[in-house]
Amino acid sequence: METKDKIIVDGVSFFYSSNRVIDNVNAKFKTHTLTAITGPSGQGKSTLLGMFNGMWNDTPGARCTGEIQIRLGGRWVSPLKKEIPMPLLRRKVAMIFQEPNPLPMSIAKNMAFPLKLAGIRDKNIVQEKVQRALEQSFLWKEVKGRLEESALNLSGGQKQRLCIARALVLEPEILLCDEPTSSLDAKAAGVIEELLVSLKSNCTLLVVSHYMDQVRRIGDQVMALEDQGLKRI
Repeated sequence: METKDKIIVDGVSFFYSSNRVIDNVNAKFKTHTLTAITGPSGQGKSTLLGMFNGMWNDTPGARCTGEIQIRLGGRWVSPLKKEIPMPLLRRKVAMIFQEPNPLPMSIAKNMAFPLKLAGIRDKNIVQEKVQRALEQSFLWKEVKGRLEESALNLSGGQKQRLCIARALVLEPEILLCDEPTSSLDAKAAGVIEELLVSLKSNCTLLVVSHYMDQVRRIGDQVMALEDQGLKRI
């Protein structure tokens, strides 16, 4: 399996106005691995994830120093220097949040929405991609007869898996997960853990979690974000 560097972070610091949130982070993340990132609350873990897909690029008062390089489609690009159009960056570097955020529409429309935005309208292609992503997210068997039902009727764990499937439908190279199980019960969280580990064959994963037992279970490498930067533990 390929083990080349996928993301290189070189001396990155992040500021809100004069407040330094992240200080001098250096790290490398390999292709097709899952890196679990932990650390004290308020240390900037979510901010760090957001830097990889340009989430903070246009936030008033936000600025950063240092450099991030991401290898996408075989070439290195910098999300900080806007070397790739933002919509394309976010298709290639997808993000999953702590609270599941399905759209108030059917399961099928939730899944087709990103494809529509990407200009993919052929019904056969859409159906194929939707089913594949739902299968990858361990959700197809549970919803294949309910695709026209509202996504809001799903359980919490199903909603989170739907959000993961919705991200996967555009075949991202990197999946960023910010506390993806913290709002779920233990059983649903266990399914998400198994799912994330299974996705390494498809993409590179960075998962933020404050559960030390969880990061030890799922991470190929575990890193802690602290005042001294990002350290492997």
